[in-house]
Amino acid sequence: MQISKKIGLLLGPTLFSIIQFLPISLVSEKGDAVIAVAVWMVIWWITETVNIAVTALLPLILFPLLRVMPIEDVGANYGSPIIFLFFGGFILALALEKVNLHRRIALTIVKLTGTTPEKVVLGFMLATAFMSMWISNTASTVVMLPIAISVIKLLMDDKDGFTKGDKNFALSIMLGVAFAANAGGIATVIGTPPNSVLIGLLENQYNIQISFLTWMSFGLPFSILMITFVYFVLVKWMFPCKGIVFTSSTNLIDQELEKLGKISFEEKRVLTIFAITVFLWITRTLINGVFPGLKLSDTIISLLGAVALFAIPLHVKKGTFVLEWSDTSKLAWGILILFGGGLALAKGMASSGLVGLVTESIAQGNLPVLLTVSLLIVLMLFMTELMSNVALVAVLGPVVAGIAIGLNIPILNLLIPVTMASSCAFMLPMATPPNAIVFASGYVKVNQMVRAGIVLNLIAVALLILYYKFIIPFFF
Repeated sequence: MQISKKIGLLLGPTLFSIIQFLPISLVSEKGDAVIAVAVWMVIWWITETVNIAVTALLPLILFPLLRVMPIEDVGANYGSPIIFLFFGGFILALALEKVNLHRRIALTIVKLTGTTPEKVVLGFMLATAFMSMWISNTASTVVMLPIAISVIKLLMDDKDGFTKGDKNFALSIMLGVAFAANAGGIATVIGTPPNSVLIGLLENQYNIQISFLTWMSFGLPFSILMITFVYFVLVKWMFPCKGIVFTSSTNLIDQELEKLGKISFEEKRVLTIFAITVFLWITRTLINGVFPGLKLSDTIISLLGAVALFAIPLHVKKGTFVLEWSDTSKLAWGILILFGGGLALAKGMASSGLVGLVTESIAQGNLPVLLTVSLLIVLMLFMTELMSNVALVAVLGPVVAGIAIGLNIPILNLLIPVTMASSCAFMLPMATPPNAIVFASGYVKVNQMVRAGIVLNLIAVALLILYYKFIIPFFF
């Protein structure tokens, strides 16, 4: 076990005990208990002493014991509708991966964008970003990495060897895939876990609902803008790949598509269910307007799509289906538990009066609103370079909501940009799984990722401040 993990293993419960059994009260009996549990969770999340999902189970044990909330109230957070929305999204992603449809979509996008080096990089970025809107950014990166490495090897094996231009191309394509995976997930509610944590917090604590279409209306433009900046920073500025000529990449993409063969009946079935689910997500408000008694929600649509993959037979006589329950062994169950733990912690903060205390403190401060907002965005973005963005949003979400109330600004105006900031980690290999995956390929050095990442982090901060000021108020 690493030293940091050993320290974290002891430090978490030790600080919990110190805070819990202090002779003086910090806030109140309940408030002190919630602070103690939160400190324990944050330390274990940062050091990853145990799996982050295991840490997320602590409120289920400690809140009832410390009389913060009864166990049935704590447990309700682990069965929140937003968790089932994400569960349905996971099932759809599982089906896409099982029939290899995600790979076919990715290769087709790369083929359509062209074969010059810059267009190849753009193609890989667009393909990765599109997949990250619907499946995990880890899975989309894993799909694209071997294809990207194959293209890089074409340059390594050509007549002039692996030149500086070739190395720049390799860097651009690798970093482009990782950064596009990070930015692409911001576009949809199910694209990246922090988005769902926020949606759950808003529904549970403030009875505010953001539909799939509404989120996509401002999330997709942000993703497009961020991916555009990533492309220009990598390809046009930091790692230009001029003077590279290769013709084999078209053949390589064609060969990979040929390996997949013609689109199968199973792929068509998954594509149909996937398309109907997305269509219903996008048109839900309109459908509910026409049929007001229907009360269709994003969660119901998500589960409808998931159940269809298990229940609609591919072949009636054979009794085969797209998915069997055994396929769910690959599902990210830990993330669902993590959501529940985050929501439980948020509920504890609210019920114990901690959020109210933060609200009052901020209200009495004299910092300009724009400066406070900017500092929160910067804090979230750079902290997510070092710890899980899901855990970070789970811990800071309720606090940021309290700050928004204290500043007398709509909570969505502040919570949405701060949450989006948690997905803009471009600087360090350990910040996100895509960053770690491409770093492990051997084509990217830490200093190269940091050099490009710091620029993109600052661009993301500027964009998010503009979003706070002009874009989010337009929607809400």
